[in-house]
Amino acid sequence: MATDVITLITKDHRTVEGLFEKLKSKKGDIKATVAELHALLTAHARAEEDRVYPGLEAHHSVEEHKEAEVLLDALVRAEPGSAEFDRTLTELIESVNHHVEEEESTLLPSLKRQTDAKGLQKLGKAFEQRRAEELKALKANGGPSSSSGDVSKAELYEEAKKADIPGRSHMGKKELAEALGKSAS
Repeated sequence: MATDVITLITKDHRTVEGLFEKLKSKKGDIKATVAELHALLTAHARAEEDRVYPGLEAHHSVEEHKEAEVLLDALVRAEPGSAEFDRTLTELIESVNHHVEEEESTLLPSLKRQTDAKGLQKLGKAFEQRRAEELKALKANGGPSSSSGDVSKAELYEEAKKADIPGRSHMGKKELAEALGKSAS
């Protein structure tokens, strides 16, 4: 399984895009999807800022993370189905899509040119560890991803990823828990 930092970052980008589609379709538990999006984007951004960006010229990307964080917090507070929720979701999608496009067309190719394969693997491990720490801290601090002591979908997804469970990106929280239970036995 590829663990280089570029693969991990772009995989997160695709997961976020999937969550955006789910929110736009207004299907499922909107608040739970918003909580999952909040946890993933926050952990992803902090891991990039702490482990990936220090070796790069990434001031603009950090500014974009801050903008997304403000919009994410507004989305968490907005009532699903309201005009404010829809407007904030649209702004967040535009902001994050712009950031992803810049990162994937400029920043990540630059990183790939200046870092050998071993370095990309090392960065990937550091990114993944930092991201997991953030997800755990967000849950422990009662962040949007925590729900009365339950394990969040994002955390289940991380465990499924470690267990290399196929199809995990398309699974819901319950399916992830079941698949993890089966793989443990």
